[in-house]
Amino acid sequence: MALLKEKKAEIIKKIAGSEKNTGDTSAQIALLTERIQHLSEHLQTNKKDFVTQRSLIKLVNQRRKLLNYLKAHHLDKYRSLIKELDIRK
Repeated sequence: MALLKEKKAEIIKKIAGSEKNTGDTSAQIALLTERIQHLSEHLQTNKKDFVTQRSLIKLVNQRRKLLNYLKAHHLDKYRSLIKELDIRK
């Protein structure tokens, strides 16, 4: 299930500062993180759903690329985003 419009707007406003700033790397990472969490919960109950499993891997890789970009160009923003989204251990 895709994220609801209101939920997306809330996440973008919280991370990027404005609802209109959807292209911000931090906002994209936050949206991907939300979708990854949702798919991970789905796969806990549906272990043989291989299509969803492949989609999850694609999303994780996409988020990884965006995080690498953010780390290379805006290290302070990267560190604060990691802490806020609680991605790393």
